[in-house]
Amino acid sequence: MNIKIILEGKIKEPYFKLGIDEFKKRLLNKVEVLEVSNISEFLKNKSGAYIVTLEIEGKMLSSKEFAQKLREIETSGIANEILFLIGGAEGLSKEVRDLSDFKLSMSKMTFLHQEATFILIEQIYRAYKILNNEPYHK
Repeated sequence: MNIKIILEGKIKEPYFKLGIDEFKKRLLNKVEVLEVSNISEFLKNKSGAYIVTLEIEGKMLSSKEFAQKLREIETSGIANEILFLIGGAEGLSKEVRDLSDFKLSMSKMTFLHQEATFILIEQIYRAYKILNNEPYHK
């Protein structure tokens, strides 16, 4: 299953770039990170994707619950890829939030979009370690 993290804006800080690249490498490049200027425009040509929006009002999951959610999406056959959408400074538009199949909250706190990308890719890595019964997640 293809997984893409789509963020509105750029990853500017080199330490976030390094961290994200490290987890991409650990995930054998199964996760793609795309920087776009407008998520709504990006989604116009997307169909067949399971859309997860990152929102403060979304559902909070433990790492194990997140791993099970990924497994559920992958095995359901309802989508050919998973898109995680991270808004920029103004957050996600209502139009984008309305397209969401699942609203995920990482915290009640607000994070920089580049920080949220780093946290999310690490959690995806952790989820696969959990699903494969490999050490890392404790």
